[in-house]
Amino acid sequence: MSAADGTRTWTWRQTWAQSTTSPRRLALAAALLVASFAGLWVLYKVQPLPMSDIVVYRAEGEAAAAGGDLYGFTVTKWALPATYPPFAALLFIPTTWLSLGTLKVVCVLVNAALLALLIHLSCKAAGLRKAAHTAPVLLAATALGLWLEPVFQTFVFGQVNLALTCLVLWDLGRPDGARFKGFATGIAAGIKLTPAIFAVYLLITGRVKAAFTALAGFLCSVLLGWLVLPDASIEFWTRRMFETGRVGKVWIVDNQSLQGLISRVLHNPEPGLLWAVPALLTAVAGLYVARRVHLRRGLDTWGVLCTSVTALLVSPISWSHHWVWCVPLLIALAAHTRRHPWRRALLAAVTLAFTVRTMWIVPHAGDLDLHFSWWQLPLAAPYPLLGLALLGALMWWTRQTADAEGSPGAPGGRIPSPRLDHELTTRSRAV
Repeated sequence: MSAADGTRTWTWRQTWAQSTTSPRRLALAAALLVASFAGLWVLYKVQPLPMSDIVVYRAEGEAAAAGGDLYGFTVTKWALPATYPPFAALLFIPTTWLSLGTLKVVCVLVNAALLALLIHLSCKAAGLRKAAHTAPVLLAATALGLWLEPVFQTFVFGQVNLALTCLVLWDLGRPDGARFKGFATGIAAGIKLTPAIFAVYLLITGRVKAAFTALAGFLCSVLLGWLVLPDASIEFWTRRMFETGRVGKVWIVDNQSLQGLISRVLHNPEPGLLWAVPALLTAVAGLYVARRVHLRRGLDTWGVLCTSVTALLVSPISWSHHWVWCVPLLIALAAHTRRHPWRRALLAAVTLAFTVRTMWIVPHAGDLDLHFSWWQLPLAAPYPLLGLALLGALMWWTRQTADAEGSPGAPGGRIPSPRLDHELTTRSRAV
């Protein structure tokens, strides 16, 4: 073990020891977590959580285990069909081993653990390594993070968003050159197609090996699905994946994508090219910004966040619970608020945007979503507007770097990330 490695190990142990030897802080954080879940339980008693998606996943697992028609059934009172690739159905087979009631309880507990893991990974990615290993911080952040609207909706529907976000963030957070970096991202794309955009991000930032490793992971998932469920695989990859209407109505407020915003602005349930063209331009611009943030600023975390926001914007449907990327976004913002009052105000504003649930406040029963007044439209689309603003702000930020290129102290326009600063400091102390 090198001196630097020894210092990092000591720092981790010291941090964890400090967190566990502060019984008052630990007790307060644990009490806050218990109170948070008690509030969730009370809410369930008043208005039972439907957890409709976990019912769909269980039905997919049953169809896959029995070799039935994977895309021919509907479940729940909303007549929800299967929409994921056959590979995902294979992963859902274990859900059939439990009763539905037990499965819902397990789903809540697993999502709570995944939220804590996502906070841990986000803190590490943002350079907040001490917070990432401090028990009171993780417990308190989990208690508060539960009430962010996208996270709460993930619990309400029994969704897999937190699992996929953790998988991608863990994979992309590993050092470049790490063995099989990108493979887990490809597996995530095999479960739900949208993470495939991260392979494009790896490619355009020069990490060709990782990009092709992601492609290999995706192809492995497709091949496994085809070997076990050949008919369902042919049906999905040739027909079902193109049926957006199968997922839901694009114009309802639940859809926080660019298409949902444009549909409601135009009062048109099928905007067609009026959405496709802006979506294509947003995809190009978003990936361009992600690349600039990575190459000019040297901040891979913000590049990943740009890519995730781009994916959420250009996807035909991004339900509000898909925006669980708000967790690493808020933590990344928090990591850059020190001694900057305006950045603290920005963090507060973004946190508020993901908490107040304005899309549910405006009347949206029936087809009212298509008849909003001008002042209701921004309330019905807080996330796509925030996403577009974020990409614009980061574009401006990288332009400032471009203007400063060649100046003393900023070679190549690259500014070390908080994580790099921490590692450099650790190595200097070790020496």
